[in-house]
Amino acid sequence: MKPRRPMPAMVIASLATLVLSISLGVVFLRRNAALHAATARQPGRATLGVHTLVGQEDGRASAVARTRPMATEAGGSSLLAFSAGFASNTAGPVDNFANVWLPVDAPVVYAGYEGRFDVKAFVVLDARGGPRHRVEIVKTGEPAGELTMPVVEIRDAGRMVDRSHRYAPPGAKLMSGSVTTDGPALLVAFWWGDGRGLQHSAMPDDAFTVIESFTQLPPNSAVQCVVAVRAVREAGRYDVTWSTTPEQGASLWLFAFAPTRPIP
Repeated sequence: MKPRRPMPAMVIASLATLVLSISLGVVFLRRNAALHAATARQPGRATLGVHTLVGQEDGRASAVARTRPMATEAGGSSLLAFSAGFASNTAGPVDNFANVWLPVDAPVVYAGYEGRFDVKAFVVLDARGGPRHRVEIVKTGEPAGELTMPVVEIRDAGRMVDRSHRYAPPGAKLMSGSVTTDGPALLVAFWWGDGRGLQHSAMPDDAFTVIESFTQLPPNSAVQCVVAVRAVREAGRYDVTWSTTPEQGASLWLFAFAPTRPIP
């Protein structure tokens, strides 16, 4: 047998690039994958349902941001969705069950980007759902532009008990606003960092569990996002603190959902 000739450096580099591209492709396919319900149902309490995050790379995105099919509840759930990216993409989400997605407050413009980017929140209370549920946003302003869209189902949740928004200034520890509950509730927190660069991290305090994270960004960049939840068992006032690297500002939302009638 002939001895194996050493592989040229250029070939090695090309293979490494190919492997990285394949790996990134797998990762970003998963960014658009529907997930099963993360928690078991608890009678009389709001619980986490299916959730997903669509993260589109800037300049390489399709004109429609669309989830994969999700198996949502036929009724009784609330749905949260966000649209973050170019401010010129003004359309809100729609779905194939004809739900009406209502905006939550006004769009929040990102600091430091000359007003070109914003993040918008939307909610459906007592949503219609079922198998193969899809949510999508049509981009009319920048069709190929970056857009990040998380979608979260909160089961057995007819009420948004409270919500807060705070744009935290740059730092390593970013505190949200607070919400007040009148009994057991599911808290859903969103972190939208405004830092530049491709490598980020954001972790909530120990009381919260991360369910979606998009902070390791593709080469052309994208809009970063982290989603976390916490189930609380009694009435009270709650907030969340995020540990962020690198230091940056962030648009922070916190929602509290509960059944239509609070538990006595």
